[in-house]
Amino acid sequence: MSKRMTRWGVYVLVAIGFAIACAFLSNWQFERNESRSEQIALIEQNYDADPVPLADLIGDDGALEPGDQWHPVILQGEYLADQQLLVRNRPHGGTSAFEVLVPFRDADGRVFIVDRGWVPPGDGDAPDAVSAPPKGEVTVIARLRQSEQVPASGRGAPEGQVPTINLPTIADLLEGDVITGAYGQLISEDPAADASLGGFDSPTDDPGPHLSYAIQWILFALMGFVFIGYIIRTEIVKHREDQEDAPAPARKTRRRDKDADVEDELLDAR
Repeated sequence: MSKRMTRWGVYVLVAIGFAIACAFLSNWQFERNESRSEQIALIEQNYDADPVPLADLIGDDGALEPGDQWHPVILQGEYLADQQLLVRNRPHGGTSAFEVLVPFRDADGRVFIVDRGWVPPGDGDAPDAVSAPPKGEVTVIARLRQSEQVPASGRGAPEGQVPTINLPTIADLLEGDVITGAYGQLISEDPAADASLGGFDSPTDDPGPHLSYAIQWILFALMGFVFIGYIIRTEIVKHREDQEDAPAPARKTRRRDKDADVEDELLDAR
């Protein structure tokens, strides 16, 4: 019995450990769901908001407040077309496209990176052609986006290209007071360019599977205890059946020694 109790105790400890792991994973999925919900709410709030001057949202420190992401801003100035850069391996149109970054000198003298759109890959390491931005004084409306991380792989890019939109890295390649806290995805240009680039899709409002995954992990934890209970019950039932099927112990036959037999015969003769 003590061995069975020890084994069952191990079963219960395994179930508790599994439940703790499931609780951790469930909480992680709940946090991801909450974060995704906040992102969707921010997009709904800012994506189609009325544009405001760049200086209203990006101060002298060049920082972007998290709540201002996706908000449209107005810029007035000129493109620095000779400092244009291409971003490699961007997923557009079912291909590894190139996004076109063009520095824009705003009226306040600061340089703001504008992502004008994308072009499909060419035969080599660069697109076959990239349409030029409009010249002279231009009014640009763009949505604010935050700087991207440097590639963890450390991959680089040919001259005139960058692997990601990491603004501090890009600023080192350009001239002037470059804003490194945010860049803009183009909405419109006035006057318009002679040829337009590929546009950006609206961000999805799909919340993802995080909530359903969180609930599944909770169910898995409960199922672990149910499974352990089933195993213990099965062992108890089997033990009872084995006891019932065991043959009854044989009765001990009384063996009489020879002296006792002789004494009985003598008594009978008398």
